[in-house]
Parts: sequence; structure tokens; C-alpha cells
Amino acid sequence: MLKSMTGYGRSQQTIDGRDILVEIKAVNHRYFEFNTRIPRAYAYLEDKMKTLVSSSASRGKIDVSISIFTVEGKDAEVQINLELARGYVNALRSTKDELNLVDNLSLSSISRFSDIFLVSKTVEDEEVIWNEVKQVAQEALEKFIDMRVIEGERMHADIQSRLHIIEDYVTQIEELAPKTVSDYKDRLYAKLKEVLENKNIDEQRVLTEVALFAEKIAVDEETVRLRSHLKQFHNLIESKDSVGRKLDFLVQEVNREVNTIGSKCQDLAVTSIVVEMKSEIEKIREQIQNIE
Repeated sequence: MLKSMTGYGRSQQTIDGRDILVEIKAVNHRYFEFNTRIPRAYAYLEDKMKTLVSSSASRGKIDVSISIFTVEGKDAEVQINLELARGYVNALRSTKDELNLVDNLSLSSISRFSDIFLVSKTVEDEEVIWNEVKQVAQEALEKFIDMRVIEGERMHADIQSRLHIIEDYVTQIEELAPKTVSDYKDRLYAKLKEVLENKNIDEQRVLTEVALFAEKIAVDEETVRLRSHLKQFHNLIESKDSVGRKLDFLVQEVNREVNTIGSKCQDLAVTSIVVEMKSEIEKIREQIQNIE
């Protein structure tokens, strides 16, 4: 099953008072390259995210963005400066005695003095934060992988159809190759008759010349190897493993055999087929550049 290196996945959830957004996107790259955009306070999440993503993607330039917003007051701890509050109470009561006022001090009265409150940020449990982020990240990763798989299925269908076209071209070359030798023999006889006119033609010399020509233009070995490469191609695109690099190497071998056939052939029909084959190979090569 082929997978594209291009993909995108996004998930946003609110978990235990935290609004968490995770985005994963990737483009093709020769190796696995991982980059993140994470708030500095949560930098410890980077290695964990890299491990999570690399378990599902082996190649590609992958960018991960994480945003974490905490509901106001969720991460705050409030304390009272009792000494300061006691000072306010004592001062007010001494004023009551001096001015002969009614003592109606209450908790709400003291709360108006904002400087008695000490607000500090609570220490967050890294493991708790990671478990929450992981939950969101896994959903984004699933969407990311699904997109890669869908694109991979399209590439699989395209490559497979082009492999069948190339195989048909190989069959045509195998059928045309003997005819090329036969045509050469006929042309040689015609040329010798024209040159020698009524003189006897050395049959053995003609057969030797034809045999040398046939050996020179023979493409049997190339077509056999080419069919072997194409069979490997079919097997690899059905594999569940990451096969992009193997396919990249194999397409070079296919191209090499076709080039050799093109350099050996002296038939216009075969030459035309080779041109068409090279066009299909180039289209396959372009697809392979984006296969994981």
C-alpha cells in the first residue's frame, strides 16, 4: 500500500480547561525531517511528538504546530497575605474607637483590599499535559495519515497503469526484433544483387553478416531484465512497507534497460516505442518522488 509524503491533519479539543490545537503537515523529502512550533513553556513536548509522528511516518518534511490555551484562572493559585489583612483589620478597628464608629467589618470589607491577595501560577504536571496533547495529536495524526493513504492510492493506480503500458511496449519490441533481422537480410540480398548483378552471391558470407548483425542488435537480455524489473515494481507497490527509495532505484534500472534497447535498435518502429516507454518512465519517476 503506497503512501504519499504529502499530508495534512488538524484537531482541536478542549480538555480539562485547556484548549489544545494540533496541526500536522508534510511535503516530500528524501529523509525524515521534523520541525515543531510549540510554546516555550511546553518545549518538553517536542521529543514526545517526534516519537509519536515517526511511528507512523518514515519520510517527508513534517511540520507540527501545537497551541495550548488555558481557561482564565485554571492554572492560578490564590493565597491571602494574612499579616497584611490583620494589619488592615487592626487599623480599621483602632479608627472605630477613635471616631466612635460602629464595627461592621466583614469578609467582603476586607476583600476590597486587593493587595492582600497573592496570585501565583500552579506547577503543571508534564505527564498530564502530554496525555491531553497526545489525545488531540493522535486525532490529527489519523487525519494526516488518511490523507497520505488516499493520495497514495491515486499514485498506485497511476503507476500500475503505466507499468502495464510499458509491458505492452516490451511485447511489441519482442515481436519486432526478429523482423528487424529478417528485413536486414532482405536489404542485404537486394544490395548485393545490385552490386554483383549476375554474379553468384556467397550465401555463407551473407548468413555470417546477418548473424553478426543479429547479435549486435539483439535485445533479448534487456527485455528479460526489463520484465524482471517491472515484476519487482508490481510487488513493491503492493507492499505495506516504506518503498519510496527502492522504487527510486528500480526506476533507474528500468530506464537503463530501455536506453540500451534504444541504442541497439536500428528500426524506426522500435525507436518510436522506446521514446514512448521513456515518456511513461519519466511520469512514473515524478510520482515516485512523493512516495514515502
